[in-house]
Amino acid sequence: MPAGRLTFLYPGRLETPTGGYVYDRELLAALAATGTQVTALTLGEGYPAPSPATLEAGAALLAGLADGEAVMIDGLAFGVMDAIAAPQAQRLRLIALVHHPLAHESGLPPARAAELAASERRALALARHVVTTSPATAEAIITGFGVPSAKVSALEPGLVLPAPPVARVRRPGEPFRLLSVGSLVPRKDHPTLLAALAQIDDPAVTLDIAGSGEFDLAHAASVRATIERLGLSRRVRLHGALGRAALDALYAQADLFVLTTLYEGYGMAFVEAMAHGLPVIATGAGAVRDTVPPAAGILCEAGDAASVGAAIRRLAEDAALRQSLAQAARAHAQGLPGWPEQARRLAALIAEIGR
Repeated sequence: MPAGRLTFLYPGRLETPTGGYVYDRELLAALAATGTQVTALTLGEGYPAPSPATLEAGAALLAGLADGEAVMIDGLAFGVMDAIAAPQAQRLRLIALVHHPLAHESGLPPARAAELAASERRALALARHVVTTSPATAEAIITGFGVPSAKVSALEPGLVLPAPPVARVRRPGEPFRLLSVGSLVPRKDHPTLLAALAQIDDPAVTLDIAGSGEFDLAHAASVRATIERLGLSRRVRLHGALGRAALDALYAQADLFVLTTLYEGYGMAFVEAMAHGLPVIATGAGAVRDTVPPAAGILCEAGDAASVGAAIRRLAEDAALRQSLAQAARAHAQGLPGWPEQARRLAALIAEIGR
């Protein structure tokens, strides 16, 4: 098999507006720029709970690939593809891409989480190599799923560093603008952020939330109801999923980035915020405390609305502290790798697996 070829299989639509799909798109584009021949194919909708027909189509797709092909499969699908991947594992060079283990998604019933953990363990055992999006996720795969460390690599997202931020000077009477970026799903825990904002009796402290409400319609409706119940409808704006230019504009207008997530496999929104020179308030397990250094923000415990509210109040009142954190955030982002560097690492891994 030529070392410079990869077939990438993904669930749903590659243009889906989430951090995981941004990772996929950017990495594939950068990989193609290295000269690697990349073919990206969809596995269909419904993952990680695909219909029998979708799984059957996925099995046919795998069976149609040439012997020895390097095949990277996004973990949102691969974690439940154990049965259809097993017959092809000897002849294909399977590479799993794990953003975070499926069983670590928040809000899953215990029985479903156990089912996902078992299927993902079986699937990962079939892979020649596992690529994760952070060292924390790599450690979770090694310790929690029994994958040998020699078969696991962390390939963090690359960063497209924006132009140096222009310091925002707040004039008297202007709002103090918080920004949060994340889909309206349970894992992002917007209710904790809204409860924290409700503790701050200052209408000048406002919140912009950018993120799709289409992935969990019931939860998105609950978030909207919470905004109304807490009397925050004039202070919170839900923007939905935004394109790059509109999202960059929100970063430029913000004074502070806040994301009260429960768990992140990496946390691309935190890095984007730091790259835009924003101080950060963060919560959550997984890779969060690796992604956000203490010099760049304030880290609170997940679900602790009181601590998040106190951190918002402290940074709103202390311009010098905001500036210090903002400078450290931008400096940290400047030291992170770009997509070309990460694509070269993946190309080298594909070549090694090819040998």
